[in-house]
Amino acid sequence: MKEPIGSERDAGDLYPPTEPHESGFLSVSGGYRLAYEICGNPAGRPVVFLHGGPGAGCWPVHRRLFDPEAYRIILFDQRGAGRSTPAASLEANTTAELVKDIEMLREHLRVRRWVVCGGSWGSTLALTYAAAHPQACRALVLRGIWMGRQSDLEWWLKALPMVYPEYWQAFVEHIPQAERHDLLDAYYRRLTHPDPAVHMPAAVAWVTYETQCETLLCIEHPEAPADTSTLAMARIEAHYMKHAWFGASELLDSVPKFRHVPGAIVHGRYDMLCPVDAAVALAAAWPQARLHIAPDAGHSALEPTTRRLLIAATDRFRSLDD
Repeated sequence: MKEPIGSERDAGDLYPPTEPHESGFLSVSGGYRLAYEICGNPAGRPVVFLHGGPGAGCWPVHRRLFDPEAYRIILFDQRGAGRSTPAASLEANTTAELVKDIEMLREHLRVRRWVVCGGSWGSTLALTYAAAHPQACRALVLRGIWMGRQSDLEWWLKALPMVYPEYWQAFVEHIPQAERHDLLDAYYRRLTHPDPAVHMPAAVAWVTYETQCETLLCIEHPEAPADTSTLAMARIEAHYMKHAWFGASELLDSVPKFRHVPGAIVHGRYDMLCPVDAAVALAAAWPQARLHIAPDAGHSALEPTTRRLLIAATDRFRSLDD
């Protein structure tokens, strides 16, 4: 998979690059081994970063959202993603298991409470984790809210073609005409096929399309590489789209469980992958959270205004009292 848009080359307002001072693998249920790393101040406030996708994995640029002098920065790759093994696996890969993994990692690292930061799918996972373990959350920093509702799936499959018709056409053309009445199912069958000659071209088409739609300004992107990271992102995303939907208000209904936890919500006004209405609804249900809408951004965490708002949010929670 490609490096995230807005990487170190053009993100001069992020914190300087930093390297891990600790890394390892955590064995969890289902035979998975989760890769994790710790950067920044070993005695600083713990913050855990939940990557998106699902299946996208973490990148070095994600470390740079946090002040390394103030934070003990914890990043890990979720089941099947990034450096975690087995790669691109769907076995026992559910939201409930991911929440258990986060809590197991917290206990493994002897963290009492931490700031939880997540974007896109990472925001969905952060909200679910906060509802299950509010006592472990000192604050939440969320970006590009994804509620996992049926309406979100319908937006992805029916509204995006009206905004990106040429990108959509290339995405659709990978599927024979007779199967296009259910694109998600057609892609899912290919992405889960054991033959690389079947699943890899589908993964490349999936990730290329999504990448093309994630920024406010359309940028020419090379085709996604035909590698394990691309397969993991496409396969796991399709898996969760097909099997892990929440009710229309399920995540909003869980807010009272963590309503006392302070939070920041950052969302691009023109986010085409995760429409901004979800962020507005979440802020209305959660008085302890501040909503920041980037007026000139799409979905990517690293568009200039979005990343400045994210850094301001993480800076805000550097010195909270425990």
